[in-house]
Amino acid sequence: MRSSVGCLGGGSKSRQDKNGQDAAATSSHSGRVLSRAGNNVQMFSLNELRTATRNFHMMNCIGRGGSGEVYKGNLKDGTQIAIKKLSAESKQGIREFLTEINVMSNVRHPNLVKVLGCCVEGNNRLLVYEYVENNSLANALLGPKNKCIPLDWQKRAAICIGTASGLAFLHEEAQPHIVHRDIKASNILLDKNLLPKIGDFGLAKLFPDTSTHIRMHVA
Repeated sequence: MRSSVGCLGGGSKSRQDKNGQDAAATSSHSGRVLSRAGNNVQMFSLNELRTATRNFHMMNCIGRGGSGEVYKGNLKDGTQIAIKKLSAESKQGIREFLTEINVMSNVRHPNLVKVLGCCVEGNNRLLVYEYVENNSLANALLGPKNKCIPLDWQKRAAICIGTASGLAFLHEEAQPHIVHRDIKASNILLDKNLLPKIGDFGLAKLFPDTSTHIRMHVA
């Protein structure tokens, strides 16, 4: 994803047990955590993501927010992804963290950024998203001249309606229901056709109330 949130796809697939239950194990040689976190979750190694981003080079940093930095990456198969390095320490153990990622990855809607996978190694917590080509609405409206996108009223109305549709899905149709808590222009991403996609949903449940910028009270 490009934005204060990013986007992406690819990596080594998570493995499932017969009951589809979450499980985590640490390999003896690398410390890499493997997970059976759900059909839609892919587990990435830290080395994979370092390679994809040229060791998280600042030239690949496409967004910064209270919950972490976002980097554009390219997997070995050429797939573009967005990787969010979570800056706050999760309040959950590995199993619970992976369960929340599984919930987020199963929430699919045209106006939501897809969560494709994650990396859990040591103290590192990274989320892998689909890559969204036109960065955030904030950049389109208020960014540098070379990143601003001309938006006539018809396009602006379509972005508003698409964003409202994504929020309505999160609040009323997703199971379990998800309250975003931090909706703003930098968390609304625009794809190559200027379709709005909401990012950073579900992050409020991953961190202690005191360790993140995410608003914990409904305004």
